[in-house]
Amino acid sequence: MKKKINIFDTTLRDGEQAPGASLRPEQKIMIARQLARLGVDTIEPGFAISSPGEFQAIQQISRELQDVEICGFARCVKADIDAAVAATRDAARRRLHLFVSASQIHLQHQLRKTEDQVIDLMREMIAYGKQFVEQIEFSPMDASRASEEFLYRMVETAIEEGATIINIPDTMGYALPEEFGPLFARIRQNVRGGDKVVYSAHCHNDLGLAVANSLAAIRHGVTQVEVSVNGVGERAGNCSLEELVMAIETRSDALGVETNIRTSEIFETSRMVSRAMHFPIAYNKPIVGRNAFQHESGIHQDGLLKNRNTYEIMDPEAMGIPRSMIVLGKHSGRHAIKHRASEYGITLEDRELDEVYNRFKVKADETKIVTDDVLLQLIGESTEQAIEPYALTELQVLAGSNRSRIASVTIRAAEDNAERTYTGAGEGPLEAVIGCIREAMPVDARFEDLELHSLSTGEDAFGEAVVTVVCQGKRYRGTAIHRDIIFAAARAYVSACNSAIMAVRLSQEGKQAAGQ
Repeated sequence: MKKKINIFDTTLRDGEQAPGASLRPEQKIMIARQLARLGVDTIEPGFAISSPGEFQAIQQISRELQDVEICGFARCVKADIDAAVAATRDAARRRLHLFVSASQIHLQHQLRKTEDQVIDLMREMIAYGKQFVEQIEFSPMDASRASEEFLYRMVETAIEEGATIINIPDTMGYALPEEFGPLFARIRQNVRGGDKVVYSAHCHNDLGLAVANSLAAIRHGVTQVEVSVNGVGERAGNCSLEELVMAIETRSDALGVETNIRTSEIFETSRMVSRAMHFPIAYNKPIVGRNAFQHESGIHQDGLLKNRNTYEIMDPEAMGIPRSMIVLGKHSGRHAIKHRASEYGITLEDRELDEVYNRFKVKADETKIVTDDVLLQLIGESTEQAIEPYALTELQVLAGSNRSRIASVTIRAAEDNAERTYTGAGEGPLEAVIGCIREAMPVDARFEDLELHSLSTGEDAFGEAVVTVVCQGKRYRGTAIHRDIIFAAARAYVSACNSAIMAVRLSQEGKQAAGQ
């Protein structure tokens, strides 16, 4: 049987300590609910002593999420412990997490205490916390830079006073995997009672080794790993939940361990945390980055179209990630273009494909990535057909600091080539514009996401808008480039809706054909 690894999520505590990542209490509660759906074993929802709002959020999370263990976080300070205990009082299962510095650097320059004074402080505070909770987790902060002899003393003291979980933090992301993993074995061998407690790893990513160090710890007997969604946290962040979980999932044969995580919830959890913290996810971020399951190289695309396993070791859809494995760019070949067109019910003859391909290459040099909406426009130009159902032909917005924004939008429908104008209002100019477009296009497409990128510097810079909409549970993206970012966003929204309309029509035609 595979050994179970407890996933201890600290997104709402250590993750929120990242500069600019601060969350409102209601956001913490929303994310905590999603973490429970994801299947994490333990949630560390915050630092109760830090503010009244933080205390109340931890209190509500403790009351509401009865199926997840809740961990209160505290320094070795009575006031911290009292706050953590009070905030988590209503949890069905809870623990107290205490920490104090271990390295000489911290003791000398920050804590300004001797080793003996730290040991005395630990004894007093762990014993004090043990009055309130049975499960005590103890962390010697900056353990990877501490003297091992002192580290053994600290761990032994913690166990003597009733700590049930020993967490060894690589607080500064300093350790190498071949150093960090064996450290757990040495602690277990050199500490009285060392084989009677649970061991946990808490790794930071300053050298990009947080996941590697956590896996090394697992190989040396650790049964809990502390992680955060998207790897958020102080400085370069913590061990990434999704990276660790999928490493275990993908290489369980080699690691011999498993988790309780529901991988189908990974993508939604990642997006929720990214939006709440206003932390964009790097395009090349493993697992959840935009490029993680996208391929532009013609060789890769050809292999993927024949068999997904040729260039992918994980199934993105199993993690809730929309299937969009092929990205069209200057390295793409005719095969990929023809395949993408066929997904919208468009059959390109050899001559037409050559014409589209030539136009495509020119566009790819300009924009790097050719999205579906742009490809459909190129096909329309090459075949002299109105491929896209709707086109934005005119837009006007009246804005002012003390009034609602008023928009007027003209849309041309390919079906009858007629232009119709719609007006609307909103708190912002984009809201007003989107409201008008919704009236014009007969598709239930929810506006989900907007990205804006400046393509150059100066006030005359072009802006690129990327809009994502959700229609019938599937995501569609549209892009547009213009000096007016409102116009670019509006065109991108129309393009995304066009992709959705065409996909829905093709699906309906397929169902009708199957019925006949």
